[in-house]
Amino acid sequence: MASEKSLEEKQAVNTLGWAAMDSSGVLSPFAFSRRATGEEDVRLKVLYCGICHSDLGCIKNEWGWCSYPLVPGHEIVGIATEVGSKVTKFKVGDRVGVGCMVGSCGTCQNCTQNQESYCPEVIMTCASAYPDGTPTYGGFSNQMVANEKFVIRIPNSLPLDAAAPLLCAGSTVYSAMKFYGLCSPGLHLGVVGLGGLGHVAVKFAKAFGMKVTVISTSLGKKEEAINQLGADSFLINTDTEQMQGAMEIMDGIIDTVSALHPIEPLLGLLKSHQGKLIIVGLPNKQPELPVFSLINGRKMIGGSAVGGVKETQEMIDFAAEHNITADIEIVPMDYVNTAMERLEKGDVKFRFVIDVENTLVAAQT
Repeated sequence: MASEKSLEEKQAVNTLGWAAMDSSGVLSPFAFSRRATGEEDVRLKVLYCGICHSDLGCIKNEWGWCSYPLVPGHEIVGIATEVGSKVTKFKVGDRVGVGCMVGSCGTCQNCTQNQESYCPEVIMTCASAYPDGTPTYGGFSNQMVANEKFVIRIPNSLPLDAAAPLLCAGSTVYSAMKFYGLCSPGLHLGVVGLGGLGHVAVKFAKAFGMKVTVISTSLGKKEEAINQLGADSFLINTDTEQMQGAMEIMDGIIDTVSALHPIEPLLGLLKSHQGKLIIVGLPNKQPELPVFSLINGRKMIGGSAVGGVKETQEMIDFAAEHNITADIEIVPMDYVNTAMERLEKGDVKFRFVIDVENTLVAAQT
């Protein structure tokens, strides 16, 4: 019976990738197997994979729940090479992607409301496990297989390389804006941090017709924020005079920074009785909660994760309609450890994307 098949039979397809073997986070060539294409599966040849800051957190086990070997990567795009007999949404040759998830329970309230990322049994694309205990391996590899429910169609107008980061970074900020009502023309949105998430947050906010202020510690990002990305204004959050001059002018703030930082100064920028600070970055330590500022201004702090599959597809289609892509630096597979070091230092504008198709095989030797 199929349920009695061995692990080796279930994962029958030889695959090449790069993996971290321990919490040092150093990546090296790794050969493994993926399951054969099931009836509801889509197999894709991976062409590009983005490098997310959470990949860095995973390979170094910063949150304490990762196991090894760990193949990172959850911003995966490529071409469908095989589809199962019951697949209805995709065909061989389609441009497809896989984001942060490859499975969920399908029956809980979150799943039935198309919010699979909040399912208690969500199966993440990497650093997770399928119900049978088989580990999930991410997109730092030459091929991927996933149930069609978790595969995204990439519109022809989007370049695959620059679309890859949208599957995580784009979906995360888009979902936060939509859920908290920070997507209406004329609203004033602050964006904290101008990295992988922050720069696409600016692009989506401008496409929604919003006024955007980028909030950063680095004056060097001002020209990029305003002239390159179209932000309306720029604040240095360590400049007391600038911050005082912007008190209570914003309807909402999307905080994309993963490093621990004070959030009380940000609350001061929000309008009383309606301002919302939405945190989407994942620091490795818990920030302090400024209760008095929340109460005295009747303000809100919220959080948001990546969008569900339906919303991610909506985001990708919106991006195609408004010509939104990530600003990327394409790197070869054997550069990935250097890319991770640079990412940790914030030395990237604004997202690394691995050219998997053209460099993975050569990097194995």
